[in-house]
Amino acid sequence: MAMKTPAVLTGPQQTPAPPLMTHLEALEAEAAHIFREVAGEFDRSTLLFSGGKDSIVMLHVALKAFGPAPLPFSLLHVDTGHNFPEVIDYRDRVVERHGLHLEVASVQSYIDDGRLRERPDGTRNPLQTVPLLDAVRTGRFGAVFGGGRRDEEKARAKERVFSLRDEFGGWNPRRQRPELWQLYNGHHQPGEHVRVFPLSNWTELDVWQYIEREGIALPEIYFAHRRRVFPRDGMWLAPGAWGGPRDGEPLGERQVRYRTVGDMSCTGAIDSSASTVGAVIAEIVASRVTERGASRADDRLSEAAMEDRKREGYF
Repeated sequence: MAMKTPAVLTGPQQTPAPPLMTHLEALEAEAAHIFREVAGEFDRSTLLFSGGKDSIVMLHVALKAFGPAPLPFSLLHVDTGHNFPEVIDYRDRVVERHGLHLEVASVQSYIDDGRLRERPDGTRNPLQTVPLLDAVRTGRFGAVFGGGRRDEEKARAKERVFSLRDEFGGWNPRRQRPELWQLYNGHHQPGEHVRVFPLSNWTELDVWQYIEREGIALPEIYFAHRRRVFPRDGMWLAPGAWGGPRDGEPLGERQVRYRTVGDMSCTGAIDSSASTVGAVIAEIVASRVTERGASRADDRLSEAAMEDRKREGYF
């Protein structure tokens, strides 16, 4: 008589574990979640868009987060009047390509009608605060998206993702709320608003690696090019309508690129041969100085320069 083969007992069938997300996928998912949280919690919001790389990446993530639907918020740029022409041209092309609504708060118009006065040093970056706060009040924005990252500067490292601002636009680090388990509290009193930083957990390297992965086009000044510059305070500044160079600051041509862009009077270029995204990434990996520390004169005014401006309502 033949022996029967005993039945083999097996446990419940195991479901394959989902593949782990890469760190860029996790950062993108977090930023998209933040955008959607704001869209669901606030009636009116706006995204600060200057045409700089961080605002470009922020807008790219937002378009993916809500696509194919249109963005549920407008764009806002506080234009100093001394921005790099290449960046302004890029900004306008992006707005036209995606059919977006852009509001421009002009520092120049505030100077023209006497609401602001030019600074002796020529820089207009600190003058952006008043037009920004006026635009927030006029637009009745409860939330304003900014591209700040915690690795940029000491004061920005103190920010929460949802950063509460008082009725005067001021920032008080003691009033910031805990954000455990990615739970964000957007409650604010009448007159107050919230600055929201979807890229808060990104680094400069993350931004560039994401640009490479997504194939995002940037203004050409982020890559090595020949430009007329002059030396000041250890940086290469570009001449322009803002007034540089001064006597004793020789003007010459160098191969440079910009790690960050802003007002021409305080944004310095660095010597570089990096003409591709991959070359820029390699350059950042080898760098030991933050982008703002290397190329922003307005952050060198004092140890607490950025924090002082943020307390007054700056980005």
